[in-house]
Amino acid sequence: MTVPKTVETPYEPPRIFGPEHRTASLGILLVVTLIAFEGMSVGAVMPAVSADLHALDLYGMSFSAFLIAGLFANVVAGLWSDRRGHAAPFLLGVGLFVVGMALAGAAGSKELFIVARAVQGMGGGATIVATYVMIARVYPPVVRPKVFAALSAAWVLPALIGPSVGGVIAELFGWRWVFYGIVPLVVPAMLMLLPALRTGGGPAPVPATGPRSRPLAMTLSAAATAVGAGVLLYGVDRLHTAPVVGGVAAVAGLAGLAAGLPRLLPVGALRFGRGLPTTIMMRGLLSSAFFGVNSFIPLALTSVRGFNVTEAGIALTTGALGWSTGSYLQSRRDYDRALLVRIASAAVTVGILLTLLSLVPGVTGWIDVPAWIIAGFGMGIGTASVNVTAMRQSPDEEQGANSAALQVVDTLGSALMIGFGGVLINLIGHDDIRTGYTMIVVLTAAVGLLGAIIATRMREPAS
Repeated sequence: MTVPKTVETPYEPPRIFGPEHRTASLGILLVVTLIAFEGMSVGAVMPAVSADLHALDLYGMSFSAFLIAGLFANVVAGLWSDRRGHAAPFLLGVGLFVVGMALAGAAGSKELFIVARAVQGMGGGATIVATYVMIARVYPPVVRPKVFAALSAAWVLPALIGPSVGGVIAELFGWRWVFYGIVPLVVPAMLMLLPALRTGGGPAPVPATGPRSRPLAMTLSAAATAVGAGVLLYGVDRLHTAPVVGGVAAVAGLAGLAAGLPRLLPVGALRFGRGLPTTIMMRGLLSSAFFGVNSFIPLALTSVRGFNVTEAGIALTTGALGWSTGSYLQSRRDYDRALLVRIASAAVTVGILLTLLSLVPGVTGWIDVPAWIIAGFGMGIGTASVNVTAMRQSPDEEQGANSAALQVVDTLGSALMIGFGGVLINLIGHDDIRTGYTMIVVLTAAVGLLGAIIATRMREPAS
């Protein structure tokens, strides 16, 4: 009797837009796109907000409120996700984000607008951390690089059109509709995510018992870190006008960070211990190097090369194209992630240094376009690789805490580097932007080079 041969079906890995993950993927991407659009468009409407609310000091205060509240929410949402699952912090985060948008649109005073920005920051911070945990628990490891690539792509369109669209809406309908307009778009995203929120990953794992599992201690540490960061930023911003007040505030802010930050990170992170500690810290190094220059490119182009605001914006936002490309390429197969992050850090460093050419007489300022595409490419492959590696290195019961740690070092790294860059510009003087920008480039390039040197410490120590 002849036994028929069994035909084996070739293995096909899950797809993020396949039947089992399609609605969750679309929901996640829509939520992230809305958060990104808000972040990219709010800067364009701030002059109108400031004029309408008679608040010339609204710029710094509104962004600081968003930062501090978001940093605090990162930690609380991570702890909550580890102990109770990602669904509740995600839903609460989206809810707070929507409430914050509605409050900002309705604000009749600068005080209410600042409160609204803080509520938005809490919502956005909690949502992003819970999203990372959701990705770790809903998607198998083989497709996570593709999910993080898709998240990076979700920032591209808002980065390219967010400022201009926000400006047009403000011109035609008023700045309030930049905030109001996002609110109804959240509904379809939430409907798409309901299945993943109900069943994704099953029940939450048994909570860890380490130092980052204690709710009261973690909450106090998050508060100390958030307030410390805010006070430090306030202090460094006042150093050139009120050195004594600024110096005292800066010291107090550093004390707050020293008291709170170590508990929020894996043991050994601040000394770049091998494995997960360095993986977490690489996110901060990449962000501080890239965004530390990103914020000052328009200033250099408009002040030194005579670009108008629109031209400077075009040069700046092209980095999103490189970011999306790099993130896509890292998802093509399973690379050596530590080596990929080393390459990413080198690319960011090269891109940063190339922007100096825009200050050289006879060289077009548009050299910043390819320079920032290179830097963005490095960020695309680097941040996605860090995220993938961190989730792989995290025990199930610590995915929330480590997702929060990624966001904390990202926020602190970029915010503090931007703050220090502002101090350099103010100390040197606004009539010598060329020198101030050069010093910022040297500082951030040194951070990028440090990342390239230590990236291989992301690999787990040999057992």
